[in-house]
Amino acid sequence: MTTKPLRFTNVQRSTFFATVRERADAYFRDNQLSRHANGAMWAKTIFFLSAFVLTYGLIVSNQFSVPVMAGLAAVLGAICAFIGFNVCHDALHGSFSANKRVNKGLGLIFNLIGASPYVWNITHNVVHHTYTNIAGHDEDIEVAPGLVRLDATEPVRRIQRYQHWYAFLLYGLASLSWVLRKDYKKFFQPKIGQQVANHPRREYFNLFFYKAVYYVLFIVVPLVVLDITWWQWALGFVLMHFVEGLTLGLVFQLAHVVEGTAFPLPDEQNDMREAWAVHQLRTTANFSPDSWLASFLCGGLNRQIEHHLFPKVCHIHYPALARIVRETAHEFDLPYLENPTFVGALQSHRRVLRQLGAEAWATAHQPSRPQVAA
Repeated sequence: MTTKPLRFTNVQRSTFFATVRERADAYFRDNQLSRHANGAMWAKTIFFLSAFVLTYGLIVSNQFSVPVMAGLAAVLGAICAFIGFNVCHDALHGSFSANKRVNKGLGLIFNLIGASPYVWNITHNVVHHTYTNIAGHDEDIEVAPGLVRLDATEPVRRIQRYQHWYAFLLYGLASLSWVLRKDYKKFFQPKIGQQVANHPRREYFNLFFYKAVYYVLFIVVPLVVLDITWWQWALGFVLMHFVEGLTLGLVFQLAHVVEGTAFPLPDEQNDMREAWAVHQLRTTANFSPDSWLASFLCGGLNRQIEHHLFPKVCHIHYPALARIVRETAHEFDLPYLENPTFVGALQSHRRVLRQLGAEAWATAHQPSRPQVAA
């Protein structure tokens, strides 16, 4: 097997991408708009950060019963996910502001939802956005190897016949894994995708320092100030992370693992024989594109196609860009995948899980028919 780095080898510049980028540039220029945050975006940021501080403060105030605090913990988990979508995601892509210091400062908030912004930048911004849905390269599709099968090249296991039921429970554990395991694992493995793990020294300090801050805020402080038992705290902590993880997991899965999205593989030379922008169209889907609520809560990630093509543009502009991208894709006879509703996307994702699990198992284990002699 070749060890040559994977690359997109369409030597002729993508005419589609050149056209859609030119039209997007014209939209911002003609309307005299910045590509970065506007007043509405700052209002969203203040809203979600205020909700985080308020909800956390209510929990540690020790003024509520255990059931009420459990409900607040679930709400806090959802708020953490929404902060990740709406604030940190744009900041870490450099699309929130033209000022790098503003992006860096807002990106640090990612630590307060339990994740390392440095590790995220490598795994998501670099690897996932470059090698979307390519098995062995895009580690974002490796949800729970051996348990959840999202890659048709993997061997199908008996337990995966039921993955269209239990996968959602595993999505809910993703945030907990992120806080306690995943960042450390990614940081210390030799490579992330094709990126050699040669980290600056300060990032070793940052990883452990900010994890310690998170553990103090969400483990030490509640155990010290709240009149609850350790197991009540543990249940609240797990509940918070389950809601956060399920929210994060579903938004990602409904964008890349639904009917119609492709999981292309490189050829024998480890090359992808199409343009990168076309690859993004084939591997990505939107959901609930016309829903104001989905856009508000998901930070525009319900329009994942626009995000993958224009990651340096603040998500507040995605509705306008969507019209441009959709029309241009149709002009070039390229796919533009959308599920009109969240429920429809969820059902589509479940069908894919069933196809890659139960149906793949049934096909692989069909009894061979005896051949009848002529």
